[in-house]
Amino acid sequence: MGPNTKRTFGGSLSNQYVNKLYELILRYVKEFEIQNPKEELDITTFLDSAQKWHLPLKRVKQPLLVSSAEQALQKYLTELTPQEAGTPTISLIESDEEKPLEANSIATTPNSTVNNSLNQNMMKMWKTSSKSDQKEEGSGNPAKKAKKSSSSYQTAPTYVLEDLGGMDAIIEEVLELVVMPIRHPEIYLHTGIDPPRGILLHGPPGCGKTMLANALAGELGVPFLPISAPSVVSGMSGESEKKIRDVFDEARNSAPCILFIDEIDAITPKRETAQRQMEHRMVAQLLTCLDDLSWDKTNHQPVIVLAATNRPDSIDPALRRAGRFDREIQLPIPDELSRERILKVMSSKLKLSGDLNLTQLAKLTPGYVGADLKALVTAAGMIAVKRIFSTLVHQTSTTPTLEDPTDDPAPLTIQRFLTVHSDPLSDEELESLAINLDDFLEAVKKVQPSSKREGFATVPGVSWSDIGALSTIRQELRMAIVEPIRHRDLFTQVGISASCGVLLWGPPGCGKTLLAKAVANEAHSNFISVKGPELLNKYVGESERSIRQVFDRARASSPCVVFFDEMDALCGRRDENQSEVSARVVNTLLTELDGLESRKQVFIIAATNRPDMIDPAILRPGRLDKLLYVELPTPDERADILKTLTKKTPLSDAVDLKSIAHDDRATGFSGADLASLVRESSVVALKSALYKGPSENQSDGELRAELAQEKKVLVSMDHFNTALNKVSPSVSKQDMKLFEGLKVKFGWKY
Repeated sequence: MGPNTKRTFGGSLSNQYVNKLYELILRYVKEFEIQNPKEELDITTFLDSAQKWHLPLKRVKQPLLVSSAEQALQKYLTELTPQEAGTPTISLIESDEEKPLEANSIATTPNSTVNNSLNQNMMKMWKTSSKSDQKEEGSGNPAKKAKKSSSSYQTAPTYVLEDLGGMDAIIEEVLELVVMPIRHPEIYLHTGIDPPRGILLHGPPGCGKTMLANALAGELGVPFLPISAPSVVSGMSGESEKKIRDVFDEARNSAPCILFIDEIDAITPKRETAQRQMEHRMVAQLLTCLDDLSWDKTNHQPVIVLAATNRPDSIDPALRRAGRFDREIQLPIPDELSRERILKVMSSKLKLSGDLNLTQLAKLTPGYVGADLKALVTAAGMIAVKRIFSTLVHQTSTTPTLEDPTDDPAPLTIQRFLTVHSDPLSDEELESLAINLDDFLEAVKKVQPSSKREGFATVPGVSWSDIGALSTIRQELRMAIVEPIRHRDLFTQVGISASCGVLLWGPPGCGKTLLAKAVANEAHSNFISVKGPELLNKYVGESERSIRQVFDRARASSPCVVFFDEMDALCGRRDENQSEVSARVVNTLLTELDGLESRKQVFIIAATNRPDMIDPAILRPGRLDKLLYVELPTPDERADILKTLTKKTPLSDAVDLKSIAHDDRATGFSGADLASLVRESSVVALKSALYKGPSENQSDGELRAELAQEKKVLVSMDHFNTALNKVSPSVSKQDMKLFEGLKVKFGWKY
């Protein structure tokens, strides 16, 4: 092929550019909705967009690029009908059936000069103004360019702020950051203040981050561009960054608008720990795009970026500085009052029975987030439908009940119901279909809160009735933790700040863990139980991160009680023999306990057997400032504990728990030892019933018949005496001397 030979479509490198530019022309016309190509096509604007859409075109020399664009345009115009090209038609009035026929007749005209003349005329109308001329006409003014009237990203949210319940404080804060810049930008122009660009929403899954963003856009009536962060990731080099640029270009063209990036942590990991180079480039690209949303670069039309994540600590720190994500808003697990408001909003469209108490239902759902409550309402509705369904089947059933029904009669029941009720149910039959409290109580047993699956806290099921004795320590714990949670306003009125934490120490098996659970249950607060050694990790920084994560979860679940068991394993004394890892763990825990961040109704209960091995800095006032010694129970307290432990144990009338508690063989028994005593006596009673005398070789049938005649096995005094001879105290006398010495040093006088 000679140098002056004109290339045609196909077979060379320039032809590849022609084919690519042809595809981009189709996209350009579609996205910018070009109605009249003769008047609206601009080669300079098109090539700018084409180079943004396809980065390799930026490396093509300008003459070759313009020549390829002309050929691509000629190919595009050849396939146009006169109506699409902007050419007036001969007939002013024509039916829909005539349009395709006329188009085909023109496109298939044998005279090729018609098409060539049309193409030449269109080529003359193609604007080839230079970039300098374009700048003179108004450089940087988006109005000069073809404006997008619709977006492939934009959606119309159907939620409004009234659909959200229990988020009043958060909504007020978000309205200040989002609504004011969009509704009244003149305030920021007048004062010279730049409005916020980004807001990071974080919290446990299902707490309403995405719904809040949708409700804001629905309330404001502005364009809403929701982007799922994982959908931006592409396997081709440069495509992920290009998608990010396209999204932000779309947002700038649609300003004022809201851009929502869900699961942003998927594309913005910390660059020092990122394993792929693509992740570095994506973070850098997102940083650049956020900086380009400044007040001056968007023509004073605000673009607010909302991002949501469950793991804010995994996001690159450069994104969390001022000027990018200016504000971080945490959506906590809703408390009892918030749950009641959420249930009220969700049940506004439901058919409920008149006696449904939402306040009672809110108390029964600790740890539930909005998504869990929605699942609860759905499950209660299904239970109600099943209940009414069974009632209608019973009323309309004409089949006699079988003496030996099958294990699964549901298919026959449904078939029978569909046979009787083949037509839609009448209003009278539907009138009885309503959701009552029993349906919700049944649904609570089936719906597990997602916070529990994600490692967050829930209220424990241990109450004071499950604990015997320890009355004095109960009172101290009530004033230290329970009352500040239940009567927070009274403590504020008196000017008393609640205690940060309590250290329960004493011999093993005395009920320290049970006390912590009972305190959380009585205060109706969430409870997080942490074993000290499980936070330790061999990798540098992981142990400290685990501690911070525990406190973050506690703050998200406030009011919350965090229980650290085996505290001495986590906070050993810092000395020359201690490793650097242990020192960093202690320092991290000290920082969290110091209250540098607001504790937000987070209370600490720690338990240990050796308070002398805990770093003294942990025990100073302001941290774990109240030390309570949980000692071995006295004889009277042992009787109280035995009474609690034998609630579900069948005892004979001759059993005297007080005499057992005062028995010399029970001296030094802890609560765990007494539980072992009750268990061993029950085993002895059961063993005597199973194997008594000469009937050891009797058959299983004879044994079952004999036990059925005796009705039930009872635990007698003889069984307790046998168990007392087997069970010994778990705390030795030597250990008790050690604890008595520690009591003098650490004991709290109460």
